[in-house]
Amino acid sequence: MENNVFPEPGRWELYVDGAARNNPGPAGAGFYLLKNGVSVEEQGMFLGKKTNNQAEYLALLLGIYYAQQHMGPRDTLVIKADSQLMVRQVQGIYKIKNKELARIHDAIRSMLNALNFKIQHVPREENKVADKLANIGIDKKIRVPHELLLVWPIYEDAW
Repeated sequence: MENNVFPEPGRWELYVDGAARNNPGPAGAGFYLLKNGVSVEEQGMFLGKKTNNQAEYLALLLGIYYAQQHMGPRDTLVIKADSQLMVRQVQGIYKIKNKELARIHDAIRSMLNALNFKIQHVPREENKVADKLANIGIDKKIRVPHELLLVWPIYEDAW
C-alpha cells in the first residue's frame, strides 16, 4: 500500500555567494536552490553599498528564506558557500566581532533553528553559479523584493 500522507523527505542544496566591488561598494547576493539535484530557484539581487562579508551574509539570509518557502518539515538542507569565514561563524567555530554581521547572523540562526541543515565550505570553483548570479544582481540592479524587506524590518539598514 502506497503512503502519500508522508512523502519521502527531500534533500535540498543551497549554494550562496555575495559579491562587493571596491569592498565596500556595489554589492550583490546570489543563490541557487536544488532539490534532489534539480534546480528549483535561482536568484541574483542588488544589495546597495555593502562590504563583501555583509553581501555573503545577506546572500545566505535570502537563500534560506527562499529555501523555507519550498521545503517540507522532514527535508534536509545542505548549505554550501565559498566564504570560509561565514561558514565557520555560522557553525560557531569563529566569533563574530562586527555588530552588523552579528545582527544578520542572529536572523540567520533563528531561521536555521527550524530546519534540519548543515553548512559547509566549498571551493570557489564549486560555487560559480551563485557567484555569477550575485554579479548579475549587481549589474542589472535587481532589487530585493519589498515583501522580503518587510520580513526583517529591523534589518532594513543592512540592505
